[in-house]
Amino acid sequence: MQRRQFIGTAIGAAAAAGMVWSSRASAASDVADIRVAQIGFRGQGSGHINNLGKHVVALCDVDAEVLNNKAAELKEKHNQTVDKFSDYRKLLERKDIDAVSIATPNHTHALIAIAAAQAGKDVYVEKPVSNNIWEGRQLAAAARRFDRIIQCGTQSRSSPSLKEAVAWVQKGELGPIKYALGTCYKGRPSIGKSETAFKFPSTIDRDLWIGPAADVAFYRPEKNSQGGKNPHYDWHWDFNTGAGDLGNQGIHQMDIARWFLGESGLAPRVFSVGGRVGYDDAGNTPNTQIVWQGYEKAPLLFEVRGLPRAKQFQAKGWGDNMDRFRGSGVGVVVQCENGYVVVPSYSDAIAYDNKGEKVKEWHGGSGHHDNWLEAVAAHDAKKLNAEVLEGHLSSALCHTGNVSYRLGAKTPTHEIAEQLAANELLSNSFERMLGHLRANDVDVDGDAVLTMGEWLTLDPESEKFVDNDKANELRTRVYRKPFVVPDVESELASQSAAAS
Repeated sequence: MQRRQFIGTAIGAAAAAGMVWSSRASAASDVADIRVAQIGFRGQGSGHINNLGKHVVALCDVDAEVLNNKAAELKEKHNQTVDKFSDYRKLLERKDIDAVSIATPNHTHALIAIAAAQAGKDVYVEKPVSNNIWEGRQLAAAARRFDRIIQCGTQSRSSPSLKEAVAWVQKGELGPIKYALGTCYKGRPSIGKSETAFKFPSTIDRDLWIGPAADVAFYRPEKNSQGGKNPHYDWHWDFNTGAGDLGNQGIHQMDIARWFLGESGLAPRVFSVGGRVGYDDAGNTPNTQIVWQGYEKAPLLFEVRGLPRAKQFQAKGWGDNMDRFRGSGVGVVVQCENGYVVVPSYSDAIAYDNKGEKVKEWHGGSGHHDNWLEAVAAHDAKKLNAEVLEGHLSSALCHTGNVSYRLGAKTPTHEIAEQLAANELLSNSFERMLGHLRANDVDVDGDAVLTMGEWLTLDPESEKFVDNDKANELRTRVYRKPFVVPDVESELASQSAAAS
């Protein structure tokens, strides 16, 4: 992206000139004084509002119905009057707002967060922080370019119990780490499909909702898989706006796994295999997936399963009938030489020896938004438990896995098995996946139904794929004007060069 394009985006003109819009943030040295606007709140954002309480002075949502209902609810239940906005750009012009908390669809996270940083606001942004690798790096650069406090919504990082468990394992109490395995076994029934293109309700600002994504038709029913109206929620299962469950629920466990491994960069090798199987619907992200992140010290393996543990449970409550691996359903298993640790939730961990005898356990969490507010008041990013660079790295691990998958092709099961045979950990994971799919009556032994992704090599320093132009095209996207994510990293480099 050229400098002239950067200046033309959002409020980039002020930033490119070396000016950050004035804000009360620098003056709000007491937590109680911090004034926050919540952007997006039909789902996760409602939890943000509950966590932030009286700090919330404004709401912003592209759905007028959602916006008005939440404002009325706050007034009725908490006697809390808030200002309302449908356009985040208008909201960011308000100089009496110190910070924003963002829980919009994934494809707008980085765009809005960078614009907020340019406007002098501190930011809490939900996971994943990005739609792709490149824009996540731009957001991490924005925190430094504009001296902003930006926290990612990976709340396990604020659990003192997990901090203790990570330190205990990294100290070698169970010997060297052999591998980390994340599991996202979470029920995801079919989202259905429509014969006609979806038409946005009149209550939703269509242009703002699409934002930087490609303006293409999609064929989802009017009602989404959660029982509400589309386009809410089912955007997760479309690569144009989401990242599948790998980047939805799975990023929490991906982040915990990387945390235990102590890795502060992307893996130099990545591979994925899987598919959207068990039903035919309007989604295009895999509901069954394995991702291999080939770190040099110890690999990180990740498994996604959206189907229940057997076909007969598809007519029942899927959430109560999902697979588990060594005590992990939506969780992490960290295998060490002399035992292993299971992280079955956002804040608990249990250590076992190799005989399965419990050795130690940790329980309890704390407030992730509270940690952010304290860092904002002190204007000290070092106080953050999940500074945005950490959020970028864990988000990007999900994206690299999806890049491998998206570049793959449907391949007969026996050919996939043959190619994975030399990698015992990956081969075993694949065999477990096949058993899971057979239990759901998915014919993995007939025609090719699973996609074998490409083995990709990545330079962790540049975060670019090596000798693979198609993979590097998927590092970013073609942004729909005027919703263009600026090249903040280049601006930051220019600023540093000028300073020196």
